[in-house]
Amino acid sequence: MKIEALNKSHDKKDFCCGKSLLDNYIRSQASQDVKRQLSTCTVLLDENRVVGYFTLSSSSIEKDSLPTNLSKNFPPAYTELPCILLGRLAIDKAYRGKGLGGMLLVYALKKSLEISSQIGVLCVIVDPIDEEAEHFYRAYGFILLPTSGKMMISIKTIEGL
Repeated sequence: MKIEALNKSHDKKDFCCGKSLLDNYIRSQASQDVKRQLSTCTVLLDENRVVGYFTLSSSSIEKDSLPTNLSKNFPPAYTELPCILLGRLAIDKAYRGKGLGGMLLVYALKKSLEISSQIGVLCVIVDPIDEEAEHFYRAYGFILLPTSGKMMISIKTIEGL
């Protein structure tokens, strides 16, 4: 298996994680988003078959949606703070139970940490698709932002991992 940026040669037509939103995204939308520079898409390959993927893009988060211990550190003029959006993360059903989701998440967090050394980034945010996804992210240190339903992990926390 190998991890690399999505390209035209990758076989993604049979990808199936069981969540149609994520399945359809990799099959029909991911390449267009990469081409338009809306996100990056990193894939986990078995031979040339996509068996997992994640997307990253720049984003911002409302300061008021952060826990008080984080939001109090910023002046009132800062209403939006820079972050990285981990927009999608999925593993094909046939490859589940092998720790590949966690491996891809750690890889995405490492990439985010590298990016944070080049530009200002406060945290990585996710918008979990369901309770199963919320439990998954919580196990890796993400905290729930109750006002939005999103979850976050600070770059400082990632540094400490």
